[in-house]
Amino acid sequence: MTRFSHLDSQGRARMVDVGDKPVTARRAVASAFVVLAPETLRAVAEGTLAKGDALGVARLAGIGGAKQTAALIPLCHPLPLDQVAVSLRADGEKGGVRILAEARTHARTGVEMEALTAAAVAGLALIDMVKSGDRTAHLRHVRLELKEGGKSGRYVREGFEDPRTEGS
Repeated sequence: MTRFSHLDSQGRARMVDVGDKPVTARRAVASAFVVLAPETLRAVAEGTLAKGDALGVARLAGIGGAKQTAALIPLCHPLPLDQVAVSLRADGEKGGVRILAEARTHARTGVEMEALTAAAVAGLALIDMVKSGDRTAHLRHVRLELKEGGKSGRYVREGFEDPRTEGS
């Protein structure tokens, strides 16, 4: 049977004690995808939305979301973030915008939730920017792509190419 670290011996949710763990460098990359109508995607890519720079707003929202993760996710530890980077790229072939969010820290626990929150919040902000003209806009595939550091080491989702190592 799998033992979940966030449950006590009676099965109640608890915050994990990380006080005895060493501080190590940690990095996580998450992605998400916002599906848009073709005309909306064109306006987003060209920067011609009435509300303004949707990609810029979404990028800043994602960074802000990562910084608020501990306030949003009940059992997350507040982390000192060394860096959060969010990129958004229009993808005409797939009909939407691909979001990639990276979070880095030196801490006792991982930074996966910060990267995931950044990707999700960036996607939600993008939807907010386009919703008046595209009621079909929706967020898909919020997922962890990579994590580094800590006891469990490195994880890379199959098929993901780390932008820091591509072409190296």
